[in-house]
Amino acid sequence: MEVDWKIYLFRPFLLQSTKPQNRARLARLVEHLQQLDGLQAACLLYEASVFCAEDQLFQHGEIKVKVLGRGWIISGIYPPIATPFTQSEDVDYQRLDDNLKKYGKLPFRGLVVQGSNGEYPYLTPEERVEVVKKTTRATIQMSQQMADAGADCLLVVTPCFYRGRMDSRALINHYTKVADSSSVPVVLYSVPANTGLDLPVDAIIQLSQHPNIVGLKDSGGDITRIALIVQKTRSQDFQVLAGSAGFLMAAYGVGAVGGVCALANVLGQQVCDLAQLCVSGRWDEARELQYRLIEPNTAVTRQYGVPALKQAMEWFGFHGGVCRSPLQPLSKADLEQLQVKFSSNAPTFRAPLLRGVARCPHDKLVP
Repeated sequence: MEVDWKIYLFRPFLLQSTKPQNRARLARLVEHLQQLDGLQAACLLYEASVFCAEDQLFQHGEIKVKVLGRGWIISGIYPPIATPFTQSEDVDYQRLDDNLKKYGKLPFRGLVVQGSNGEYPYLTPEERVEVVKKTTRATIQMSQQMADAGADCLLVVTPCFYRGRMDSRALINHYTKVADSSSVPVVLYSVPANTGLDLPVDAIIQLSQHPNIVGLKDSGGDITRIALIVQKTRSQDFQVLAGSAGFLMAAYGVGAVGGVCALANVLGQQVCDLAQLCVSGRWDEARELQYRLIEPNTAVTRQYGVPALKQAMEWFGFHGGVCRSPLQPLSKADLEQLQVKFSSNAPTFRAPLLRGVARCPHDKLVP
């Protein structure tokens, strides 16, 4: 496969290898890549299973090439993948693997593992590390375990247990220690709906100067705030991701570079289509598609949450499975409303239920 390595390789030069015998092969690879694009390659090399749709582009024998820190491009769409459970509430690794294979066929930039939609608060530490494979101190320890398990980049949520004391000074100190200790780039994660805490703009601006903090996922939906963050951090090569498909177009309009969107677990092609329309400047088409995604997105996020997301995944050919307690399945009435939210917005949104006919190119949702 032909790869434009200019997209992936940046300064400064850094090499790491888990096996000494790979050093010579690594040197030859880097020399070859430098000849291809004339840039000094910045690479993080390790042998690990990484759940990233684009990983096939990076493979060279047993070695994988990664970008470290500044220069890491995070633009694109990322589904925060759900964690399938069996009826006995054990992690269903086989169904997880099935989902990953299907996601690998969609134009995602990568996958977010163990976001809010992955029910990470209800996973054991062992389960969390295994899923990645296939307090500040605690975060640092977990971050290194995730990097060792193969994570390309860490999405680090704001600490919030003592949120009354989580001011800018405390948060800057926390994220700085995490980023200093992480061997992979860090993306800040502000999700006030779950934490009750918005990462302050002044803290984001200061943290954007850290060489190993490359961006922010903002799930608050305040477009004015997102625009201000983009404007204030432009000189730092700092990138902002929308935290929802519900305001994805608006976020692109003020300078965001992509999104981590729960709805992409279900309507992945549509969400990617919306992103591409925005990037291409086809705003009229993007607006129409955005309108149709708002109600389904609201249903699987703010209105009904993870139980609705998992149910919709089942309808559209993925494995959602049950939720782990204390989360409960939808009631019959909620289930019926969820069906309406999808089927009323486009024929193929109801395709697995009522096999409709696509009306436009962006309706190619279901095999």
